[in-house]
Amino acid sequence: MSASRREFLTCSSLAVLAAALDAQAPPQNQPSTPGAPPAFGTAPAVGPEVSAATFAEAEKLVQVEMTVADRAQAASNWRMQMAPSYELRVGPRKLELEPTLAPATQWNPSLPGIVTARNGKSHAPGFVRSAASAKPLPASEEEIAFAPVAQLSRWIESRDLTSERLTGIYLRRIERFDPKLHCIITLTRDHALEQARRADAEIAAGHYRGPLHGIPWGAKDLLDTAGIPTTYGAEPYRNRVPKQDSAVVARLNAAGAVLIAKLSLGALALNDIWFGGQTMNPWLLEEGSSGSSAGPGSATAAGLVGFAIGSETGGSIVSPSMRCGVTGLRPTYGRVPRTGAMTLCWSLDKLGPMARCVEDTVLVLNAITGPDPGDLASVPSTLSFHSGASVAGLRVGYFPAWMKESPATDVDRAALETVKKLGMKAVEVSIPDWPYDSLNLILFAEGAAAFEELTLSHKVDELKAQVPDAWPNVFRQSRFLSAVDFVQTDRFRRKVAEEMVRVFSQVDLLLVPSLRDEMLVITNFTGHPSLTMRAGFVEVSEARSDWAPDPKHPLPKFSPPRRVPHGVTLIGRLFDEGTLAQAGMALEAAFAVAAEHPPGF
Repeated sequence: MSASRREFLTCSSLAVLAAALDAQAPPQNQPSTPGAPPAFGTAPAVGPEVSAATFAEAEKLVQVEMTVADRAQAASNWRMQMAPSYELRVGPRKLELEPTLAPATQWNPSLPGIVTARNGKSHAPGFVRSAASAKPLPASEEEIAFAPVAQLSRWIESRDLTSERLTGIYLRRIERFDPKLHCIITLTRDHALEQARRADAEIAAGHYRGPLHGIPWGAKDLLDTAGIPTTYGAEPYRNRVPKQDSAVVARLNAAGAVLIAKLSLGALALNDIWFGGQTMNPWLLEEGSSGSSAGPGSATAAGLVGFAIGSETGGSIVSPSMRCGVTGLRPTYGRVPRTGAMTLCWSLDKLGPMARCVEDTVLVLNAITGPDPGDLASVPSTLSFHSGASVAGLRVGYFPAWMKESPATDVDRAALETVKKLGMKAVEVSIPDWPYDSLNLILFAEGAAAFEELTLSHKVDELKAQVPDAWPNVFRQSRFLSAVDFVQTDRFRRKVAEEMVRVFSQVDLLLVPSLRDEMLVITNFTGHPSLTMRAGFVEVSEARSDWAPDPKHPLPKFSPPRRVPHGVTLIGRLFDEGTLAQAGMALEAAFAVAAEHPPGF
């Protein structure tokens, strides 16, 4: 017996089984009848012994029921028919799959026959930002820090403000406020000052690159930065230093933006706890900022960066934008390349901007949009946007029942009335009562596959959060998901996408409560873009958390209640972020709440 096969047997079962396995296996040179095809269930037996009782217990995990005869038959040849399928992971020809290797099956959110902004239809051709304002540069550093990119860029372009001065303002604010927020993983002070001075020299020489030139920004620490640590917020990666920039970082470098910090994320892109602690909400320091784009939400809200890049798989831009009162644009799946970004879920991950106003997000999106060879899911697309386009007549869908129940608030209901006042048409829509959370099987399976080695080596045990709803437990549990259920869920995903096509045949965009679970799940799996923006304020009597309730650690309560921002979310057609932003700018102006910033910051 070969050494590799002995290793396989030792790892997968008791060593004493080796002799029994050899006795069952056919001789290596056993002659076969010419022309006889191979058959399932005739491979050499491998792996541990299983019995009918093994299947009886396993049925509890996959929720199927077999008869006594079924179990006996399944046990009789499992080791010849099914166990060999695990050779890729535990067999003598075990193969390591490099982290950059994507699955062969790809998700395409654009269904056949559906015209999108990507392939020709748009409401406003070209890209037209708002006109320059005559607003003078404030004397207060605080007012400068909280100014939107749309305004900062005009001051830098006119040389009323230098990038070096703006970078210094943010560096001083980070030094002052990050000890309260824990939103910075790596401060790139020297790198930022070098980039800022270069930007000032280029602008002085007449080489202005556009609205992001000289603007300090922060990257969620799952975007690779050459020579600068990229830690994923997770203990096993805290000393990881990539050699190349991610595609988005390279594009922002080309736009002249100034990278000032790598921002916190919940470990491996879950919630708001990382190896440095919990990132806090500037509006309510007793609660986390939500995640997993925790640092981008917190730093942007506190005026520590001009803008940030976050990522979303299942709510990681929407939720911290909502809680921290910033504007988050989650692009259509495939619009922004993820080359050089940490993979959690190949068919779900999206990168997008988080800023202090709607126009800022679309200015950033314009700089990072477009395909890259390193991301097979990224596609060519156009971004049509006109800041002054009329929104009159746009059909805005809403779900009547959702507006009457939690998590909707009076702010959400007022936002719907504002839609009508702006001349947009509110249209009632509905979707079937399907088990949409079932789609998360795909997220769990892909996430467990992406971090399989970390899980099997038990390095995932080093993560700070080890509660039942954290990744370590989810990744371990996911080993027992059914492959058949994965395929059936994938088919259900297509059915949900078809339902969204029907909805968007009736409306141009949707207005939904930001944290409505069904729509968070649906639109992340179908790939539709979303824009989350502050629409008003609510009062809370208890701190909010992404984590499941823990009776041993109750959340802080407040009496009297605390005032915090509350946001609404617009959902757009695939690759139609321009219309989303145009409607968002009109609503933002009508809400008139975006300029207020957290007290004490």
